[in-house]
Amino acid sequence: MVKAGSQISQVQAAKLSHKKSGSSVDRIYAQLKQMAMTYKFRPGEPLNENELAADLGVSRTPLREVLNRLVAEGLLDLVPRKGFSCKPLDTRRVFDLYEVRCGLEMMSAKLATERASDTEIEALIQFWQTAAEKFCTFTPVDCARCDETFHERLAELSQNSELLHMLKNVNARAHYLRLISMEQAAYRQNTCAEHQLILQAIQNRNVEAAVNAMAAHVTLRQEQLVEVIKEGVARLYMR
Repeated sequence: MVKAGSQISQVQAAKLSHKKSGSSVDRIYAQLKQMAMTYKFRPGEPLNENELAADLGVSRTPLREVLNRLVAEGLLDLVPRKGFSCKPLDTRRVFDLYEVRCGLEMMSAKLATERASDTEIEALIQFWQTAAEKFCTFTPVDCARCDETFHERLAELSQNSELLHMLKNVNARAHYLRLISMEQAAYRQNTCAEHQLILQAIQNRNVEAAVNAMAAHVTLRQEQLVEVIKEGVARLYMR
């Protein structure tokens, strides 16, 4: 007969093991997601799972779980008999991604204008005013994160959790291109000015102006994408 104390110990051990396993998966996920977002893996080149597992100090089971999750999120590809690889910087795919982003951002601006409270809008304005004061002196990494935060906080004001979830996914997949863009002083200056126009329209509760300002902001980025993609590809293959 198994003693009750022994059973409790086994349950506690199982819970601890599960907790450690979950923690391990979360850690691997955060690391590999960041690597995929910044193209630390060369596009189209198969990932060596054995080397990755050794480098991360984990077994292949949690590693495979994370890689499949990143495939589902659109950050990695899985090709039968070839394995996992980073998404290619394909012009058509990137343009499709930005078309989706434009639609999400326009809806975000519309719903935020209609639904957000004055206090919430003021908080976003204060956040951006503080960021804008130092935006042109930030590193490209800090600029990209700050820009993503602005757009995601604006999406939060839409009070639509699905919209926010989809925008975060798009931002993760476009992160590398955002980093390259933020190296340009003119791009940073335009970003600051355009964000201000968007916020002003939202504060005035002018839905049409807010949507149009957001559309102009994101569409302008699409027009610059070809050069940014070329620069991104060149950097990847110069490593």
